[in-house]
Amino acid sequence: MRNRGDLTSEQWERIEPMLPKAKTKRGRPAQEHRQVLNGILWVLRTGAPWRDMPERYGKWTTIYSRFQRWRKSAVWDKMFAELQTALDVESNVDWEIHFIDSTTVRAHQHAAGAKKVAQNKRR
Repeated sequence: MRNRGDLTSEQWERIEPMLPKAKTKRGRPAQEHRQVLNGILWVLRTGAPWRDMPERYGKWTTIYSRFQRWRKSAVWDKMFAELQTALDVESNVDWEIHFIDSTTVRAHQHAAGAKKVAQNKRR
């Protein structure tokens, strides 16, 4: 049964080829990419800590380690670039609406205005 917020079959079919192939040579079988990706999306959508992830997605440590491994190997960057290109070719992106830059993303209140350390202090 699919939960609200999980990937639809159409979304999964589009994303699946972009993910690394599961390795099954040794050890226990890897957890399904779809279940892991749904867990990652749950955390990103809710903003909850990894430890608070519902059990239906599997162990939070597995989900977190896969997220980090994919981040380090640039899987996310490649996936977003491919999806953006494909949607642009299909004309499914209106660049007048779907555009993010520093003028639309608010920085955290503590991100600016830090005190400067004086380099040349007089004694």
